Amino acid sequence: MVSRILAVACLGALLAGAAHAVDPAGSKPQYGRWGFDQAGADPATRPGDNFFRYANGTWLDRTPIPADKPAVSLRLAMTDLTEQRLHELMEASAHAAAPATGLDGKVGAFYQSYMDEARINALGAKPIAAQLDAVRKATTREAQAALMGRTSVDFEGALFNLAMDVDLKDTKHYAVYVTQGGLGLPDRDYYLKPEFARQKAAYEAYVTRLLTLVDWPHAEAAAKDVVAFETAIAQASWSKVEQRDPVAMYNPVSVAELQQMTPGFAWAGYLKSAQLGDLQRIVVAEKTAFPRLAALYARTPVATIQAWQAARIADNAAYYLSQPFQDAYFEMHDKTLTGQQQQAVRWKRAVHAVSGGDCGIGERLDCFGNLGWGVGQLYTAKYFPASSKAKIEELVANLKAAYRVRIEKLDWMGPQTRQEALRKLDTYTIKVGYPDHPRDYANVSVRSDDLAGNVLRAAAADWSYYVGRLNGAVDRSDWIMTPQTNDAYNGSLRDIVFPAAILQPPIFDPDADPAINYGAIGGVIGHELTHGFDDQGRKIDADGALRDWWTAADARAFDERARKLGAQYDAFEPLPGVHINGNLTMGENIADLGGLTLALDAYHASLHGKPAPVIDGLTGDQRVFLGWAQAWRGKLTDDAIRRQVTSDPHSPRGFRVNGPVRNIDAWYQAFGVQAGDKLYLAPEQRVRIW
Repeated sequence: MVSRILAVACLGALLAGAAHAVDPAGSKPQYGRWGFDQAGADPATRPGDNFFRYANGTWLDRTPIPADKPAVSLRLAMTDLTEQRLHELMEASAHAAAPATGLDGKVGAFYQSYMDEARINALGAKPIAAQLDAVRKATTREAQAALMGRTSVDFEGALFNLAMDVDLKDTKHYAVYVTQGGLGLPDRDYYLKPEFARQKAAYEAYVTRLLTLVDWPHAEAAAKDVVAFETAIAQASWSKVEQRDPVAMYNPVSVAELQQMTPGFAWAGYLKSAQLGDLQRIVVAEKTAFPRLAALYARTPVATIQAWQAARIADNAAYYLSQPFQDAYFEMHDKTLTGQQQQAVRWKRAVHAVSGGDCGIGERLDCFGNLGWGVGQLYTAKYFPASSKAKIEELVANLKAAYRVRIEKLDWMGPQTRQEALRKLDTYTIKVGYPDHPRDYANVSVRSDDLAGNVLRAAAADWSYYVGRLNGAVDRSDWIMTPQTNDAYNGSLRDIVFPAAILQPPIFDPDADPAINYGAIGGVIGHELTHGFDDQGRKIDADGALRDWWTAADARAFDERARKLGAQYDAFEPLPGVHINGNLTMGENIADLGGLTLALDAYHASLHGKPAPVIDGLTGDQRVFLGWAQAWRGKLTDDAIRRQVTSDPHSPRGFRVNGPVRNIDAWYQAFGVQAGDKLYLAPEQRVRIW
């Protein structure tokens, strides 16, 4: 036990050293004098009534949401900085005095192809003419199913989506997973719930506009058929909450069994087009939805399926086509669905097109047809030195040791489950900054005058990479987020990954007070560690396999605590009449509570029994909580909130602060929160999980 306590103390030394070292230039924190922007706080708000506003209220009142964004936050400011750096890299590559070669040259040429607005506008819909012609010629459902198999390498849509990941029952090998698809709106609720009638009507108008732009016959009538078809898909599909159960979502079958299960869909042609014609085994996700979707497909007129596919192609390609397509895309996806008032300037769209985003969380646009991993190599080479990587790796490893101490002290977990939990914790690999092995783009052809072609060739290279390794051993060094992504994740490889772009203020500032860093980056690290033990992660064992390793009593104890936490979030109301879904957000809420609790423990251990310094009248515990609250400083448009609550497993940012703190005893003591305050919970009502 002593060695583990010492390991936690080392984290304190690491953070303290980073925070208090004074360089010759006299470095200062980015926010405030010691890492927290006190001018943005609202001391008029009682901490116990709304801690998020107490920490951030003045900033919230004085900071407008930019017209070209659906939100404003300090995290978005981090993304803006990364975006500006990527812009400079791409501009330099695109306009070098001598033509850039290699990866630099390809990134620059891709960027230049997006910035050639005159050429793109002159082309109109020509870049997707071949795809649309193929749709017109595919006059049977079998032929249409074969087109859907191209969705990973082209602009087509699909009723069923393919992915490749570690096999959850055979973790030394990969598996092909197939999930429900077919929807153009963010979630089935947008088709089925009356509160989204405005968005659904706008979507039908959008489909009409797309079909008109591609000269599809009888565009308005066809759009009505397309939306009716997607509404039926929504009715047959699983909800986001149902999709959160990893046991229910793992249903391995042979391809022959899949065909028997869904006789209305031609899987042979679909899989052949996906370069998986020899596949024998596949993991079905939403098992009970598949027969319903296949039966719907079998009775839908081919003409409707053709119009639907034409709309999907135009929608998936719109970001790379002429201005009328881009305007239509913006009006629907950004303005109607998120409340963004103004389209981003072209260079920002170009940066996104070349760089991509997070395939695990983002939409298809973020992870389809870009040079994201190559851009990440250029970005980290300039902005994330090896010394930073080593520092954060040490920090994360020591916080992992702190988590071990916490698991050993849990009062509700028995010894058998505890032993398995500790074994699982020990298997986690921490990955920081960027992958150890760069992606090879040597065979990807990129032209400065062929944007759509660049997108498709990059997509084909990505899919070929994953298909090519399907029958090999699992690559434990793999990443699913590019280094320039402002996020972190706990993955199927039992890896916890912190890309370079998230390691900036206010998440991590080497010149800030240690307590602020504990609350911010410490809370994020703890959050990702806790994901391995949330309501989904706890069903995966130390080998990464889907297995129940809990005793019945411990599972009941966990589930009871999770239910109590879910009920708390169900009661939160971000907008009048709009409630958080505690079941949809359960994993993230558990991770937020665990992360902040662990960060506070680690901060205490770092003090070596000494009292925390008081800064500007604030105790160490107060500053830890303020560091967490500042990390979530921001706000969204009402439409963006509605979309998030409906389809996103994360709670809106204010509740990622107020939700966890009200369950931590130390917060009550730190800020004098008492009965009668709006966030107050009696001790027996507070949820303690990890």
